[in-house]
Amino acid sequence: MNENKKMTSIARKINMHFWLKLFSDIIVLNIFLFFMIAGTFFYWRESKLPAGSHVEDRYFTNETLTHETLYVIETTDGESYSYPIAEFTGYLIIPVCLLVAFEVMHLFFSLFHTGRIRKKMRPLNELAIKAQQISTAPLDSTKFDNLEHAIANISPTAPDARISTGDTDLQSIEIALNNLLARMQASKMQQMRFVSDASHELRTPISVIQGYVNMLDRWGKEDENVLNESIEALKHESDHMKELIEQLLFLARGDSGRNTLRYTEFDLNEVIKEVWEESVMIDNLHPYIFEPDAPAMLQADTAMLKQSVRIFVQNAAKYSHNGDTIKMGVKKDSNSVSYIIQDEGIGMQESEVVHIFERFYRSDEARNENTGGSGLGLSIAKWIIDAHNGTITVLSRPELGTRFTVTFPLQRKSL
Repeated sequence: MNENKKMTSIARKINMHFWLKLFSDIIVLNIFLFFMIAGTFFYWRESKLPAGSHVEDRYFTNETLTHETLYVIETTDGESYSYPIAEFTGYLIIPVCLLVAFEVMHLFFSLFHTGRIRKKMRPLNELAIKAQQISTAPLDSTKFDNLEHAIANISPTAPDARISTGDTDLQSIEIALNNLLARMQASKMQQMRFVSDASHELRTPISVIQGYVNMLDRWGKEDENVLNESIEALKHESDHMKELIEQLLFLARGDSGRNTLRYTEFDLNEVIKEVWEESVMIDNLHPYIFEPDAPAMLQADTAMLKQSVRIFVQNAAKYSHNGDTIKMGVKKDSNSVSYIIQDEGIGMQESEVVHIFERFYRSDEARNENTGGSGLGLSIAKWIIDAHNGTITVLSRPELGTRFTVTFPLQRKSL
C-alpha cells in the first residue's frame, strides 16, 4: 500500500512537471502571436500614409469625448493621423476567444494524466521491488553500484538514452529500464508533435482572418462586394476554427479517458441506413448505394458509432470525383459484424495508407485537391472504433478508390 502511495506521489510530480512545461510553451506561443499581430497592425497603419511622408512620432491616446483609444502617427510635415484601436481589435475577438478556450481546456485535461503516468511507471516500480529483493542476496555490491552510476548519469530526455553496464546479471533490469525510457521518449515526442501540429493548424485560419480584415479596412467600406466576400470568409474561417477545436477537445478527452461510452443494443443496418439517407439528402454530387445484410445486432455507443460512419462517408465524398459511386454496406458472420464504406475516388498509395490515422496527416495528393479539412477526422474514427474493440481494414489503389471495412466482435470485451 505504501509503495502504491509513493508511486502515485511521484506520478503527480511528473505530471505537474509536464503540465508546467506545456503551460510555459502556451505562454511563449501567445506572446509570439501577440507581437506578430501588433507588428502587423503598426506596419499596416504606416503603409497607409501618403507617399513621401516620414514618421516623427507615434503614440496612443484616449479620445476625450468618446473615451476611445487611438493610435496616432505624426509626420515631419506637421500632419497627424489617428486610428481607432477598437476598429482593429473587434475583428480579433472571435479567434482569440476560441484560441484561449482551446488552451484552457487543453491545460485542464492535462492535469488528469497522473493515472496514465502511474500505469506507465508500474514496470519501474516492480523493477525497483525486484532490485531490492536481489540486493538482499549474497551478490557483489559493485554490480548495483555500477547500475546506480549508469542510471544517475543517464539523461531521460535524450533521444538515444540507454542504460548499459555490461554485466550479464543485470541485463534483464537494463532491458526493462531501456524499454521504459523508450516509451517515455515516444510519449514525449507524441505530445510535442501534437502541440506543434495544433498550433500550426490554428495559425492558418488566423492568418486568413487577418488578411480579410486588412482587405475590409482598405476597400470594404466602399465596395459592397468586398464587404460581403470578407464577411462570408470570416464566418467560414471562424466555423473552421470551432470545428478544429471541438475535434482537438474530443481527442484530448479520449487521451485522458474522459470520453464516456453509453452501450445499447441495436441493428447496425439501421445506423448505416440513417447515414445513407442523410448523405443522399445533402450530397447530390455522388450516387449512394446501401447494401444491407441480415439483422446485425451489436452492443455499442450508437451516437459515436454513427459519427465514425459519417467520417468515413465524408472522407469518401471528399476524395471522389463528381459522379463517383459510394457504397455503404453491412456484413455479418458467426463471430462479428462489419460495415463497409467504399468509393471510386482518387485512392492512395500503400505508403500513405499506413499514415492515414495519424493526427493531422493528409496525403500530398489530398492537399493538392484543396479539399480542406484538419486531418483529424480519421483519427477520431479510429479512436471510436478502438474504444469498441473494433478493427479497421483499408484497401486502396490510386485512381481506383478506397474501401474501409470496420469489424466488431459480437461479444464485447470489457474495457
